[in-house]
Amino acid sequence: MVYKLPQLGREEIKAMFGLDELKKTKYFQEVAEEYEQKGKLEGKLETVPLLLGLGLSGEEIAARLGLDIETVRQAAQSQAAADPM
Repeated sequence: MVYKLPQLGREEIKAMFGLDELKKTKYFQEVAEEYEQKGKLEGKLETVPLLLGLGLSGEEIAARLGLDIETVRQAAQSQAAADPM
């Protein structure tokens, strides 16, 4: 229903529907869960370069963080590209 009101901002929708009622919707709960999972993944990816710096292997990091090895490699490569020495 919110998508049918594209001209309204967050505060206007909040006032119209009431935040408590909006939080009870399945849509809101699914979106909140999606953002929570995304945040957890981003946090894990940020720790990859730190753990590599401590001497852990990519395989050890993947196992400890519950990530696949390719994701760990990509995180390491993107960090290396961002911090050229």
